[in-house]
Amino acid sequence: MTRIYTLVNQKGGVGKTTTAINLGAFLARLGQRVLIVDIDPQANATSSLGVDKNNVSISTYDALLSGDVPASAILFNERLQLSLLPSSPSLAGAEVELVEEEGREFRLRDALASFKDKYDYILIDCPPSLGLLTVNGLVAAKDGVLIPVQCEYLALEGLGQITQTIERVQSSLFPKLRVRGVVLTMFDSRTNLASDVVKEVNNHFPGQVFKSVVPRSIRLAEAPSYGLPISAYAPSSVGAQAYESLAKELLKGDGVKTN
Repeated sequence: MTRIYTLVNQKGGVGKTTTAINLGAFLARLGQRVLIVDIDPQANATSSLGVDKNNVSISTYDALLSGDVPASAILFNERLQLSLLPSSPSLAGAEVELVEEEGREFRLRDALASFKDKYDYILIDCPPSLGLLTVNGLVAAKDGVLIPVQCEYLALEGLGQITQTIERVQSSLFPKLRVRGVVLTMFDSRTNLASDVVKEVNNHFPGQVFKSVVPRSIRLAEAPSYGLPISAYAPSSVGAQAYESLAKELLKGDGVKTN
């Protein structure tokens, strides 16, 4: 069974893409067949996995416009045992091109239908906005939404907006959409504020916050510049330990047994 999760937060810089690629990398290390889908025109997930977005010939742009994903569009990293459906700069025009199209909110869901049994996990990395691309990501989130939240005060202000967007998608497009969990990122144990944010997020999403908390980490910030997830760049770092813990927690919650 393929589980599809979408990572979303309209605020930039909260660790959304970092969580997508590092969670995906550790799921792959734990024996899962993983596909990361980059639907952000900035293509940060694509670049973070060592792929030049300017040299991508077939991308999520083509998938959204056609509602189909050719096998040749999937890039497989042998070292990481991780698959990627990359983004490209052309994706920036997709929202304009799709605005008059019928069923435009369902394009990504339909395009991913052909991967029903090929992968164990599909992680969709959305842009830091709440436009049509993100709506496509939410409608495709068959098994739920993962919300990375930075442990800083301003991050709390966007939670209500995310919740409202999810509710609107539930009411008009995908009634079964749910929040699978909130991932706390960039936690700094030296500050009282970070601990206060953790408490507030738990109050806002009771029972839905992952116990695995991702700390603020220089290694996590450095890894994308080398085109590697933290599991390959600095596997013994605290950031790697946090994402490995998160991957195991997700698998356990999904009832997936690992060795």
